[in-house]
Amino acid sequence: MMFGGMFLVWIVLIGGIFWFVKYMTDQNRSQKSMHESKKDAMEILRERYARGEINKEEFDEHKKDIIS
Repeated sequence: MMFGGMFLVWIVLIGGIFWFVKYMTDQNRSQKSMHESKKDAMEILRERYARGEINKEEFDEHKKDIIS
């Protein structure tokens, strides 16, 4: 009976560590992808401004939206 209890404790401990590492890895990935999408949006906005599709006021307005 004592061995079964210790085995269960180790299983729960290892499972908890695995879950924690997976959770932290997923959080890091989501933060990176959010940062990359903001960067992509700014690149698109700059390109549209450079092509003359939007004026300075529109550029500034959209930039505020992207940054916030």
